[in-house]
Amino acid sequence: MAEVSAHSRTVDLARDRLELAWAAVTDTGRRREVNQDAVLAEYPLFVVADGMGGHIGGEIASASAVERLHAVADTGSVSTKAIEKALARAVKDIAARPEATDEATGTTVTGLFLDVSGAEASWVALNIGDSRVYLLRDGAIVQVTTDHSVVQELIASGRLSPEEAENHPYGNVITRALGPSESVTPDYVRLDVVDGDRFVICSDGLTKELTDFGIQHFLVEHPEPAAAVEAMLDAALENGGRDNISIVVVNVARVPGF
Repeated sequence: MAEVSAHSRTVDLARDRLELAWAAVTDTGRRREVNQDAVLAEYPLFVVADGMGGHIGGEIASASAVERLHAVADTGSVSTKAIEKALARAVKDIAARPEATDEATGTTVTGLFLDVSGAEASWVALNIGDSRVYLLRDGAIVQVTTDHSVVQELIASGRLSPEEAENHPYGNVITRALGPSESVTPDYVRLDVVDGDRFVICSDGLTKELTDFGIQHFLVEHPEPAAAVEAMLDAALENGGRDNISIVVVNVARVPGF
């Protein structure tokens, strides 16, 4: 099984302090020969990229996106404008590689960053494709991002139930991805910074094997991010591991009046 990396960070805000802890892993799974996923888990940016395409096209696409976003994270200050510039550069990187220029090549780009530029700090979730960001708050789990997929469009139009979607033949068909032909703007969702929140960022290799309730179960059972990541990866592999699996768990503690 792939090695889980774990980190922590203290962030001083205007009136209080954040204690962040996170863990990340990416695993080939049990059915695939190569891992086309890539993960970035470096404060203040946490991203999962799930590549697709023949040969090594998907691997190139996901690695290009993460490499360009890593440079943004290294500056210590992330914005939607910086994200979009980095993704535009990634598109050029992908297009410059002949083995990654067919129409099927692309990658999801899904993640979360802490924005401290305003009067109040906030989280910003970003999404292209069908990787996901979940939030566990007050014992309830919600999917923060909306999948860019054929199945999600059918659900939104009322032509398919969530239960029917689980085994739909178009379950792997996404409607938006970062590829070699043009840059794509992510969807964004802004969230308050709340003490006790826990985030999961994952590729569909996890959600193919675990339901939302299953993800919630492992978060509740394992308060520490590394333990939660390991437990979810173990369960996903045990349930079949049909795809590459990438998981990031972020814990948020807000300490007032320091």
